[in-house]
Amino acid sequence: MPHSLILTLIPQSPIPPGYLKGKHLHALFLNLVSSIDRTLGTHLHDQKTDKAFTLSPLQIGHPKTTDFILQKEHKFPIKAGTPCWWRIALLNDSLFGNLTKLWLNLNPEQPWHLGPANLQITSILGTPHSDFPWANYATYADIYAQASEEERQINLAFCTPTAFRQMQFDTALPTRDLVFNSLLRKWNQYSGIEFFSDLIEPIYPSFFDIHTEIIDDARSKFIGCVGVMNFRILGEVEPVKIKQINALADFALYSGIGRKTPMGMGMVRRFNHAK
Repeated sequence: MPHSLILTLIPQSPIPPGYLKGKHLHALFLNLVSSIDRTLGTHLHDQKTDKAFTLSPLQIGHPKTTDFILQKEHKFPIKAGTPCWWRIALLNDSLFGNLTKLWLNLNPEQPWHLGPANLQITSILGTPHSDFPWANYATYADIYAQASEEERQINLAFCTPTAFRQMQFDTALPTRDLVFNSLLRKWNQYSGIEFFSDLIEPIYPSFFDIHTEIIDDARSKFIGCVGVMNFRILGEVEPVKIKQINALADFALYSGIGRKTPMGMGMVRRFNHAK
């Protein structure tokens, strides 16, 4: 069962910009896991591909439902006492279940560390919330059951820079094959409801308003796309295939798309109308 959790946090001391990179947030997540289950934390650290979680960059304030583009980097320290939120998505039940002790026994007085800064986790939201549109959960069966058999318009918002691996090189252009094969691979790995690879053939890009941005993680730089894009399902297509394509698009909220999703890249969500 995918879970999209929102942690609300308050730094007790300033967070320097250098510690707001994806690798440090990735380390913070592994520290949270290891505090409950050290073996699991080591296992997640050692995984090389298709990890069962995705993370967002640290965000300041409260999100707005109309804001598709999230803050990817911080040029200045986040001051002590600044309300922040952080999204953690988990793609399988066992990972969520193993962390239940953390969710149930959260101690607001216990500081967590992001570089030299202490963080106070004030809440964890795991159900839909009007102030936090990224919070949600659903079983894979529900995602599939609720997917439309008729909707042929798929609007996707690339909310943090999204990039893809082609052979030994990276590309930032979100082609149909790269976008939907990324979703299809994760869906087939975790859902237990297999879709076939020819599923994406009737999908065609229709509208796009995207540009590239650079992510600098201090060790290297990645170029990714941000913005909005519309895909359409064209031609004579069986309702079951339309349903499966829509299920993949809905799944993007949890899975992310493309490279470095455990480092804050590739946060993508579906929306119902043109921005």
